[in-house]
Amino acid sequence: MTSVWELANAQLRDLAVYEPGKPIEETARELGVDPGTIIKLASNENPLGPSTRALQAMHSALKTAHLYPDGSGFYLRNAIAAKLEVTPENIILGNGSNEVIEFLGHAFLNAGDDVITCQYAFIVYKLLATAFGLRTIETPSPNFQQDLDATLDAITSKTRIIFIPNPNNPTGTLISQSAIDRFMSRVPDKMIVVFDEAYFEFLDDPPDTLRFIRDERNVIVLRTFSKIHGLAGLRIGYAIAPPEITQVLHKTRQPFNVNSVAQAGAIAALDDDAHLRETKRVIDEGRAYLQERFADMHLQFVPAAANFVMVNVGDGCGVFQELLQRKIIVRPLQGYGLPEWVRISVGTMQENEKLIAALREVIRAR
Repeated sequence: MTSVWELANAQLRDLAVYEPGKPIEETARELGVDPGTIIKLASNENPLGPSTRALQAMHSALKTAHLYPDGSGFYLRNAIAAKLEVTPENIILGNGSNEVIEFLGHAFLNAGDDVITCQYAFIVYKLLATAFGLRTIETPSPNFQQDLDATLDAITSKTRIIFIPNPNNPTGTLISQSAIDRFMSRVPDKMIVVFDEAYFEFLDDPPDTLRFIRDERNVIVLRTFSKIHGLAGLRIGYAIAPPEITQVLHKTRQPFNVNSVAQAGAIAALDDDAHLRETKRVIDEGRAYLQERFADMHLQFVPAAANFVMVNVGDGCGVFQELLQRKIIVRPLQGYGLPEWVRISVGTMQENEKLIAALREVIRAR
């Protein structure tokens, strides 16, 4: 009998499947405990949840759940455009910003092309390239910092897309405005440069990459409602790009790709500045607390700009398992070539304190 792998695209045989943070429900089943007793600090989610306004809007939207959503996302695209001072034609919505990354593959990549990203970057970029039969060039990240000069040096005649996550996940490091400006002054115009800014709203002084879109450079900026807005379960993100690029991307988009409940929640979330300010306050306080405690414990960590911290615990998978037995989920990073490290999302202060207490126990026992 013919194996299905003889029929499947060859590049899929060795393609690793993306492994998200371990779900609360799965952990509760394995431990035989109430899901409400599990602390999840693995997926960089908003510990406060969605805003009240978003919850009310989503509840109201359920009344028309029997109808197909607005396939164009008219009201949400207009709301995003007004917030960012761009035009609705600059915006394309996705089922999470990951779907927009897939649009890019369909729109701009062909077999034999290259994509460039940095060492320790979000693994989905490499998975996308592999799924499309492409080569991924990973530039070195000394001290976990992206080197944009090395990125420029890595460009080949086959390079089509450059992914620049900022801040980067999982390292949490940030590229400065001056470094971005120098890079953009030298990058060839034929390149598609993608700035992945999933954690943009957590920054005190965020770089301005929309300037390049207003100048109609071949730049795409990815944003999401999954992080600071607390809507990860709805899978809704978007990209900002010059209208000519979004026109191309729309041709790769499935009809009704963003559901009506997600659109309603996102519109309301955009307008709830108080919720964003409170979330940022909680994250800033919690991140400082975690980093101070890691320093007290003499654990190496990477000073972070977003809502998570990467810390060296000696044996990432082992510590992950031991914390799991204490009903705390973190993210081991062996898939990123960082077997000694874990990534810990910032939670509420109560969750942060429980994590530190449990981690002290684990480290002492080792």
